[in-house]
Amino acid sequence: MNINWFPGHMKKTVEEIEKKSKLTDFYIEIVDARIPISSRNPLIGEILKDKKSLIILNKSDLSDPVQNEKWIKKLSSQNSNVILYDSTKPNVKKIEKASFDLLKDMVDKYEDKGIKLNTLRAMIVGIPNSGKSTFINGLIGKKVAKVGNKPGITKTNQWIKINNKLHLLDTPGILWHKFEKEETALSLAYTGAIRDEILDVESLALKFIEKLIEIDPKILEDRYKIETDSKKPLEILEEIALKRGAILKNNIIDYSKVANIIFDDFRKGKLGRITLETL
Repeated sequence: MNINWFPGHMKKTVEEIEKKSKLTDFYIEIVDARIPISSRNPLIGEILKDKKSLIILNKSDLSDPVQNEKWIKKLSSQNSNVILYDSTKPNVKKIEKASFDLLKDMVDKYEDKGIKLNTLRAMIVGIPNSGKSTFINGLIGKKVAKVGNKPGITKTNQWIKINNKLHLLDTPGILWHKFEKEETALSLAYTGAIRDEILDVESLALKFIEKLIEIDPKILEDRYKIETDSKKPLEILEEIALKRGAILKNNIIDYSKVANIIFDDFRKGKLGRITLETL
């Protein structure tokens, strides 16, 4: 299926990130732990290639714990520190420690010169709906960044002082020009990084059911009390609709409603802890 969108603010945001990066010591990349590949914008790595990064595997409470540990090892490198995080349970000390551990060499060089580096400045980057605003608001303890369950909430760059040790520059979430693989676009759509309003949500739900069956049929069977064996995705979708009352007049299936029920359950963790991109 084709997934298209027009990220009108993307070009301007990319230019701003490149320009403002000179004001920061490193960058914090918010990554959706359920889709650790698709939720990383390749443009960011190109623009900020000379900066060290703290990779936050956000929403790790919604992803498979075994896969979480595998992805930490996969994404860690000399220039990247990777940690698991749940933005709904903020932990300032954890972010502080990970940031200073990442830049230990830089901090040590300053100390060798007799300068104590007490404050680090980081740029926050990530795709839409990755949880950046919730992450920032949790750290500061109040709503300074707009939060929503739809992508494209953050519109401008803003400096936010978490405390005396950490200052953050928030940036709008951006996608990139072209997805090389359909699977990338699908993963982003499943998690809500692409607005549902511009998608064929019914067809997307059929693809999603295929994906869940591939991972583990019991995900759907346990949640909706149905049997999936030998059934096509459309049959499964219709059975879930019957179970959840997604029915119009004359017993017609409300495909849009049942599709949204399934995605809402997934995004809220009601289907269990699921990692769509596995190692």
